[in-house]
Amino acid sequence: MLENALKNRNSHIDYKEKARALRERLSVLQLKIRDARLPVIIVFEGWGASGKGSMIAEVIKYLDPRFFKVSSTMPASEEERRYPMMKRFWDSIPEYGKISVLDRSWYRELALARMEEGISKDEYKRRISSVGGFERMLSDDGYLIIKFFLHISKSEQKKRFDKLRDNEETDWRYSETDKKRHKHYDEYYDAFDDMLERTDLPCSPWNVIDTEDKAYSRFKVLEIITDKINEALEGKAPKAQSAVEYPLLCMSRLGDIPLSGKIVSPEEYPERLKAAQKELSKLHNRLYMKKIPMLICFEGWDAAGKGGAIKRIASALDPRGYEAVPVSAPDKTELNHHYLWRFWKHVPKSGHIAIFDRTWYGRVMVEKIEGFTPVSRCNEAFAEINEFERELTDSGAIVLKFWLQIDKDEQLRRFTDRQNTPEKQWKITDEDWRNREKWELYEKAVDEMIEKTSTAYAPWTVVEANDKLYARLKVLETVIAAIKDRTE
Repeated sequence: MLENALKNRNSHIDYKEKARALRERLSVLQLKIRDARLPVIIVFEGWGASGKGSMIAEVIKYLDPRFFKVSSTMPASEEERRYPMMKRFWDSIPEYGKISVLDRSWYRELALARMEEGISKDEYKRRISSVGGFERMLSDDGYLIIKFFLHISKSEQKKRFDKLRDNEETDWRYSETDKKRHKHYDEYYDAFDDMLERTDLPCSPWNVIDTEDKAYSRFKVLEIITDKINEALEGKAPKAQSAVEYPLLCMSRLGDIPLSGKIVSPEEYPERLKAAQKELSKLHNRLYMKKIPMLICFEGWDAAGKGGAIKRIASALDPRGYEAVPVSAPDKTELNHHYLWRFWKHVPKSGHIAIFDRTWYGRVMVEKIEGFTPVSRCNEAFAEINEFERELTDSGAIVLKFWLQIDKDEQLRRFTDRQNTPEKQWKITDEDWRNREKWELYEKAVDEMIEKTSTAYAPWTVVEANDKLYARLKVLETVIAAIKDRTE
């Protein structure tokens, strides 16, 4: 792709004047972006001394600073390396209606890591896949991603480096890393070219600009940005490719799972619980030592016993090494981002555990049934969730997903008990009763959810929960088995 970089083909045109007109146009489009709630991400990658900083200054010159943010992506810190690669980029995606301009981006983790960190070919391919999934998910959610690679020849780079080095006010900008990269320009050329080819997606294509002619390159960048924004505002933005499909496990429908006979006597429960919690406590330390993160996710019918199961897990863990995440309806800020954004914020670092009381699966259950989200977006979520969970497991995490299953009669009994017991009344709401009236709709949605998202790397475990004691022990024993399987 680098050999086809866009160059100035007409030296007689006044590109400075054209660029000025485009900057003014962009300032008008910014208001339309805000009103249309269109989120825009503009990525600048390229060679050292190719002009990324000055190009960004040109782009934002007339923009309202309240509605854009410029970020420079530095190498990941030691703390950031304890999380999946894409977490820090998910954390910083813009709100709907705002613009994010990136001086380098997640692409720092690809070609440069391949050249300078010695990542393996398999890891390089995995990171390519992670980036593709990230950009597809954002594109499907309406984000406009505009990517630029600023290109210069080896001789032009040397001229610019020499100019920086010879000026005492700018010599600090010329580093030993720049010197090394210039010396091995040809190898970096091949690495960048391969990266561009592999990540040139229909929803987020690369725009490679030769920046030797500064006036032309600035005009061209502004022209591409304004054209892409206009297309997006008119609903003509390119669509994402289909998400990667992962093999699914064959799962039983909820109605076919027998609940009778799955009981534990009150006499044997205390001893089994104590033994399981003692073992889990030891295994939590093993997870920490081996730097393995773990996500334990709970979904289930109202009053199915999620809270009780979570308490029995948490009481066995070192409180410094886990977080319990209660998930409720998204707030205003969360609604202004991709729906997975708020969950990425709670992804645990290596050696830690996150316990989710309800999860991202609300997108394909309550949001779909109650009409909070368009059905088309809910249906796309199945593939997005599979990619999200694959990203977690590929980064080393254990992902456990529990559906706590009770029958309708048992739920009614528990609802009635809560309603008639003063200290439990806070647990029962009008919404619980309304949801109960839609039992058949929810059961159908859950069957579809389990069918389409029970992958080999993140399978669903359906817990027969009519008997709370049995359910709590099954959850604990499943968690224990998963940790042992990874660490022994």
